[in-house]
Amino acid sequence: MTTHTAPDSRLASVFRFTTELIAWVGAPWAIAPHSVLLAIASVVVLIGLPTVFQTWGDKPHVVVPVPGFVTVLLVLLQAVAAVVAAWFAWPTVVAVVVSVLAAACVVTEQPRWRWLLAGQAPPAPTS
Repeated sequence: MTTHTAPDSRLASVFRFTTELIAWVGAPWAIAPHSVLLAIASVVVLIGLPTVFQTWGDKPHVVVPVPGFVTVLLVLLQAVAAVVAAWFAWPTVVAVVVSVLAAACVVTEQPRWRWLLAGQAPPAPTS
């Protein structure tokens, strides 16, 4: 049996959202002392790209459809941004916690990523 919607557990969603939130806060925090414009750009990229580019079946409403591997890369971008920003901006203990959280995100995302990378056909659009 194949499904047209991504297998996304509540736990994976919580880890993913928390990692995204940390990236949205941490990246500009780490970059702002060097360049306010780059800090603003980091927020636009980290929030804007996943908002605009989505995979059919993964989200209920898709603005610009992209293949599943793009969605996987966007999640990885958020995780890397969260970890790198934490190590540059915050105390070591916080950076370690963020690193563990990002690793948990990557582990719990595996079923969803397998589905996204399998390239299953999206459901037919309804009018």
